[in-house]
Amino acid sequence: MAELVLRFLIGGAVVSVFAVLAEIFTPKSFAGLFGAAPSIALATIGITIAHYGKAHAATEAHSMVCGAIGFFIYASAASWFLMRIKIPALAAALALLPVWFGVSAALLWLAERLP
Repeated sequence: MAELVLRFLIGGAVVSVFAVLAEIFTPKSFAGLFGAAPSIALATIGITIAHYGKAHAATEAHSMVCGAIGFFIYASAASWFLMRIKIPALAAALALLPVWFGVSAALLWLAERLP
Protein backbone atom coordinates (compact mmCIF):
# COMPACT_ATOMS: atom_id res chain seq x y z
CA MET A 1 0.00 0.00 0.00
CA ALA A 2 2.85 2.37 0.83
CA GLU A 3 4.32 1.82 -2.65
CA LEU A 4 1.03 2.85 -4.27
CA VAL A 5 0.87 6.02 -2.19
CA LEU A 6 4.49 6.78 -3.07
CA ARG A 7 3.78 6.23 -6.78
CA PHE A 8 0.76 8.52 -6.48
CA LEU A 9 2.74 11.30 -4.81
CA ILE A 10 5.79 11.09 -7.06
CA GLY A 11 3.64 10.70 -10.17
CA GLY A 12 1.51 13.68 -9.19
CA ALA A 13 4.54 15.86 -8.56
CA VAL A 14 6.17 14.93 -11.85
CA VAL A 15 2.89 15.36 -13.74
CA SER A 16 2.71 18.86 -12.32
CA VAL A 17 6.23 19.63 -13.54
CA PHE A 18 5.39 18.32 -17.01
CA ALA A 19 2.16 20.38 -17.00
CA VAL A 20 4.19 23.52 -16.27
CA LEU A 21 6.57 22.63 -19.12
CA ALA A 22 3.58 22.17 -21.42
CA GLU A 23 2.37 25.66 -20.54
CA ILE A 24 5.78 27.20 -21.13
CA PHE A 25 6.50 25.79 -24.58
CA THR A 26 4.82 26.75 -27.81
CA PRO A 27 3.11 25.66 -29.97
CA LYS A 28 0.52 24.19 -27.70
CA SER A 29 0.37 21.10 -29.89
CA PHE A 30 3.50 19.98 -28.02
CA ALA A 31 1.56 19.96 -24.74
CA GLY A 32 0.61 16.33 -25.29
CA LEU A 33 4.26 15.37 -25.26
CA PHE A 34 4.44 16.52 -21.68
CA GLY A 35 1.38 14.56 -20.56
CA ALA A 36 1.08 12.13 -17.71
CA ALA A 37 2.64 9.05 -19.32
CA PRO A 38 6.29 10.15 -19.19
CA SER A 39 6.02 11.28 -15.59
CA ILE A 40 4.29 8.12 -14.44
CA ALA A 41 6.91 6.05 -16.26
CA LEU A 42 9.72 7.96 -14.54
CA ALA A 43 8.10 7.55 -11.14
CA THR A 44 7.56 3.84 -11.74
CA ILE A 45 11.16 3.29 -12.87
CA GLY A 46 12.52 5.21 -9.89
CA ILE A 47 10.46 3.26 -7.39
CA THR A 48 11.32 -0.02 -9.10
CA ILE A 49 15.04 0.74 -8.88
CA ALA A 50 14.69 1.60 -5.20
CA HIS A 51 12.69 -1.53 -4.33
CA TYR A 52 13.82 -4.21 -6.78
CA GLY A 53 17.12 -3.08 -8.30
CA LYS A 54 18.35 -1.97 -11.68
CA ALA A 55 17.92 -5.32 -13.44
CA HIS A 56 14.20 -5.44 -12.70
CA ALA A 57 13.84 -1.78 -13.69
CA ALA A 58 15.60 -2.51 -16.99
CA THR A 59 13.01 -5.20 -17.73
CA GLU A 60 10.20 -2.74 -17.00
CA ALA A 61 11.89 -0.10 -19.16
CA HIS A 62 12.12 -2.55 -22.08
CA SER A 63 8.41 -3.23 -21.69
CA MET A 64 7.66 0.49 -21.70
CA VAL A 65 9.69 0.99 -24.88
CA CYS A 66 7.86 -1.86 -26.61
CA GLY A 67 4.53 -0.33 -25.54
CA ALA A 68 5.61 3.11 -26.75
CA ILE A 69 6.58 1.77 -30.17
CA GLY A 70 3.27 -0.09 -30.34
CA PHE A 71 1.46 3.12 -29.45
CA PHE A 72 3.32 5.03 -32.16
CA ILE A 73 2.20 2.47 -34.76
CA TYR A 74 -1.36 2.60 -33.35
CA ALA A 75 -1.47 6.42 -33.41
CA SER A 76 -0.01 6.55 -36.92
CA ALA A 77 -2.55 4.04 -38.19
CA ALA A 78 -5.41 5.87 -36.46
CA SER A 79 -4.28 9.16 -37.98
CA TRP A 80 -4.09 7.60 -41.42
CA PHE A 81 -7.57 6.06 -41.10
CA LEU A 82 -9.07 9.31 -39.85
CA MET A 83 -7.54 11.43 -42.62
CA ARG A 84 -7.85 9.05 -45.56
CA ILE A 85 -10.88 6.89 -44.91
CA LYS A 86 -12.84 9.45 -42.83
CA ILE A 87 -14.20 6.96 -40.29
CA PRO A 88 -15.40 8.14 -36.87
CA ALA A 89 -12.64 8.64 -34.30
CA LEU A 90 -14.16 6.23 -31.77
CA ALA A 91 -14.43 3.49 -34.38
CA ALA A 92 -10.82 3.96 -35.48
CA ALA A 93 -9.55 4.06 -31.91
CA LEU A 94 -11.38 0.91 -30.86
CA ALA A 95 -10.71 -1.03 -34.05
CA LEU A 96 -6.97 -0.36 -33.87
CA LEU A 97 -6.46 -1.26 -30.21
CA PRO A 98 -5.47 -4.83 -31.20
CA VAL A 99 -2.75 -3.30 -33.39
CA TRP A 100 -1.25 -1.55 -30.36
CA PHE A 101 -1.42 -4.73 -28.29
CA GLY A 102 -0.15 -6.94 -31.11
CA VAL A 103 2.84 -4.77 -32.02
CA SER A 104 3.77 -4.30 -28.36
CA ALA A 105 3.46 -8.01 -27.59
CA ALA A 106 5.43 -9.00 -30.70
CA LEU A 107 8.24 -6.56 -29.85
CA LEU A 108 8.35 -7.77 -26.26
CA TRP A 109 8.44 -11.39 -27.43
CA LEU A 110 11.23 -10.54 -29.85
CA ALA A 111 13.19 -8.59 -27.22
CA GLU A 112 13.06 -11.55 -24.83
CA ARG A 113 14.60 -13.85 -27.44
CA LEU A 114 17.45 -11.56 -28.51
CA PRO A 115 20.75 -11.89 -26.64
